[in-house]
Amino acid sequence: GVAVPQPIAESCNELCARQCPDSSALIQPPPVVVTFPGPILSSFPQQAVVGSSG
Repeated sequence: GVAVPQPIAESCNELCARQCPDSSALIQPPPVVVTFPGPILSSFPQQAVVGSSG
């Protein structure tokens, strides 16, 4: 499973989400976590973002 590329993994996740609703709940957390850094990083100056990412 780990050896499978990301694109294929994403497609598998979509199929699993359709088959079992429980898996969809597990897929939700990642996007939510990505949403927090967006506004937080945007509030800080670009220099701070570059420093943290580097």
